[in-house]
Amino acid sequence: PHAIRLEGDLTLGGLFPVHARGPAGVPCGPVKKEKGIHRLEAMLYALDRVNGDPHVLPNLTLGARILDTCSRDTYALEQALSFVRSLLPPEGGEGRCPDGSAPRRPPPERLVGVIGASASSVSI
Repeated sequence: PHAIRLEGDLTLGGLFPVHARGPAGVPCGPVKKEKGIHRLEAMLYALDRVNGDPHVLPNLTLGARILDTCSRDTYALEQALSFVRSLLPPEGGEGRCPDGSAPRRPPPERLVGVIGASASSVSI
């Protein structure tokens, strides 16, 4: 539920503490303006600048999938695993369509790197 996705030819992942750690039993707490939102905005601004300059990456656009770590290492791990899951085939194998043909699936996301997280324990 705490994610931003921008389409592009290549995708950069982002892990940022947009929310603080929540109380017991709740992964996310209040929004962190300075250390969370500002970092998220910095990444979006950088992507906007790169994509807006045709001389930097000609004929390519950078996209993003930015996830919230909620300043919690276990929650960040769950979020980071979603980067890996996007590269795996769907559960249940390839399957077949009613006419016996193979299903058409979108190509896997071309995740080329991940920016973040801000704390060592979350990055590990």
